[in-house]
Amino acid sequence: MNGLELSRAFYEEYGAPMLREQFPAQAGLIAVGLLGSGSECLGFDDEVSRDHDFEPGFCLLLPDESVVDRRTAFLLERAYAKLPKEFMGFRRSALAPVGGARHGVLRAADFFTEKVGAPDGVLTVDQWLKLPQQALLEATGGQLFRDDLGEVTAIRAALSHMPEDVRKKRLSGHLLLMAQAGQYNYLRCLKHGEPAAAQLAVNEFVKSCIEVVFLLNRAYAPYYKWSFRALRRLPKLSLTAETLEYLLTTGNDPELAESKYDMIESTAADVIDELQNQGLTKAICGDLEKHAYSVNDGIEDGDVRNLNILYTI
Repeated sequence: MNGLELSRAFYEEYGAPMLREQFPAQAGLIAVGLLGSGSECLGFDDEVSRDHDFEPGFCLLLPDESVVDRRTAFLLERAYAKLPKEFMGFRRSALAPVGGARHGVLRAADFFTEKVGAPDGVLTVDQWLKLPQQALLEATGGQLFRDDLGEVTAIRAALSHMPEDVRKKRLSGHLLLMAQAGQYNYLRCLKHGEPAAAQLAVNEFVKSCIEVVFLLNRAYAPYYKWSFRALRRLPKLSLTAETLEYLLTTGNDPELAESKYDMIESTAADVIDELQNQGLTKAICGDLEKHAYSVNDGIEDGDVRNLNILYTI
């Protein structure tokens, strides 16, 4: 049983009856689920994940005080704290009075403000350009078990769709970094006798490639430690994960350097094919830098297009 399944089972056995019996007037106003940070929200938790922050619990997301007042919120916190301390062999941790960081009672507006900086999830263009993909994933990941009003669902749905001009701006910056680090600087660093710098170039290429692949899949990249697991699940370019892992985990001896460079070029070619499949580039070549600028040229909003190509990095 993973964390999401544990959370839903705990809610259905204890949380739902608590709301129905103790808060019948407010139950339909509260969104319930497991949201936010933590591998369990992505379905990535395993035996190792259970060494911290793994427990039966769920989030009770309240509307503003005009709908559910402070006293009711306080009573909800007390009722939540009194739920069984152990469930299916897992113990719950002690909660702070205001509900705790990942589980318990919180205002929906506070949750979205913490994750994306906007209580209603409505972002400015600059917020869209600057927010890490991880933050957007934490705001939209996990599962809702109940949302009768539909307000939290609507906010999450809106945040799940990055504006196309923003996607292109992010793509263009990371494509440029892929070109500079992988296609240009990797071998040059080795020729300069700088193997450590060459490995930094590989790291930069891999980091930006991961961002690009998620953007091409219209999905948000998770916290770095889950990036490869998530990458393997994507419908497009998932096999890139194997190549990137090899690039990161092998040395840069002369006999390996040429084969690694070939892998970099092969990865670049696969990315270019997908850019062309999606109509994102007009360039016809294997140079990622030219494709980066072509993607940037396709941005409709002139203000966004004219920002430095690395503005989102």
